[in-house]
Amino acid sequence: MNLFFVIREGFSGIWRAKLPAAVTVVVGFFALVLLGLFATVSLSFFDIIEEVRGRVELEVFFPDRVSDEAVVTLRGNIEKLDGVREVGYISRDSAAAVFRQEFGKDIVEILGLNPLPRSAKVLVNPRYAAPDSLKGIVTAIAAYEPGLDIRYNKVFLKQLEDNARLFTVLTAGSGMLIAVATIVLVGYTIRLAIYSRQQKIKTMRLVGAANWFISAPYIIEGGIQGLLSGGFAALAIYLLSDQLLLRYEPGIYEVLHPSTVYVYPVLVGLGFFLGVFGSSVAVRKYLRKA
Repeated sequence: MNLFFVIREGFSGIWRAKLPAAVTVVVGFFALVLLGLFATVSLSFFDIIEEVRGRVELEVFFPDRVSDEAVVTLRGNIEKLDGVREVGYISRDSAAAVFRQEFGKDIVEILGLNPLPRSAKVLVNPRYAAPDSLKGIVTAIAAYEPGLDIRYNKVFLKQLEDNARLFTVLTAGSGMLIAVATIVLVGYTIRLAIYSRQQKIKTMRLVGAANWFISAPYIIEGGIQGLLSGGFAALAIYLLSDQLLLRYEPGIYEVLHPSTVYVYPVLVGLGFFLGVFGSSVAVRKYLRKA
């Protein structure tokens, strides 16, 4: 009977105190929309970084003194290295065809011979696409055969890692700041709603109601308000992403859309957590002072 009363009070409390409940939902909504937009952009950036890392490759040029059989063996050894995803072999004829496609001229007709060496393109796993990891792969490849010419874009890779590291720090700091501000703002709004009903709480304490019995309806109420805030925030992100961006900025939509799939349930769950957490903290503080 007590449990039924607590649940009923949690739902009916929202209806009885419409204005404080509406203010709490609206404040939570705007805070979660801001957090959702920030999370969407951040996740999309990290997706782009991972995609770029997945395109990082090494070019290994084989000298003429290395036989074709030795090249096959080298290719097999390289494929077995940790961090290597794929090894593609480029013969002299294939290199000449690429030259002809890019420059529109046949190098054999120009020079009378094909000076282009045999080579291999080594694709690495994204998590190995860092300067230190690539250096280890290069060292391992060079150990198989002295004199191999191994090339990759060191400057671009360093810039990529520096930017990723900087963005990670900024993202962590900004995300923490927004999250703390959201918790404080929602908690303060819920506390105001509780203070508006302090007379009822005093009456319940006078008749000997236990603290959990007094707190439970407000915690349930906070959870419901949080679910509403999170649900509306997820809907707003959906309308911004899948409606406005898809219609007017399809290029940006293609970048952001994969991340929004994860943001929707997180916003609803985070809204529920903030509502329950903010309500429990606010009620506990009030009962401690009362």
